[in-house]
Amino acid sequence: MLNIVKITDYMSKDLITLDLKSRTKDAVLEELSVLMSKSPNIQDKNIIKKALMEREELGSTGIGKGIAIPHAKTDTASKLTVAFGISKEKIDFNSLDKEGVNIFFVFASPIEDSQIYLKVLARISRLIRNESFRNKLMNCQTPEEVIKYIDEEEAV
Repeated sequence: MLNIVKITDYMSKDLITLDLKSRTKDAVLEELSVLMSKSPNIQDKNIIKKALMEREELGSTGIGKGIAIPHAKTDTASKLTVAFGISKEKIDFNSLDKEGVNIFFVFASPIEDSQIYLKVLARISRLIRNESFRNKLMNCQTPEEVIKYIDEEEAV
């Protein structure tokens, strides 16, 4: 039996917001850092924000089609942790396609956790290519719906 990495194994409903208030890239990263710090796996929101900002300096994690996947490896994360946010307004995130971003998958992992980190990044990247999936995420009304829907898509 293969040990399949599932995105939802690293998410929880308290790490999901369907109404991000921020309107700039830096402010969104701050808001997502605060959201991630609700996890017992994340020790310091300021270090997470700094790690996310440093990663953005290497190149935007706005991958196109209204999606950004800010991510960082840092020792302030004791375990891989995934948070999720939706912005009703498009945020300029310097995306590859120059379009604004509405959907944010953000995650952090310990520095030595490369295998799972890369698998989760690959799974998110694969799922979000599907326009129907993106539309359904945008229409979710509750954090539970987000988790349920991602779970269903991962099972396909």
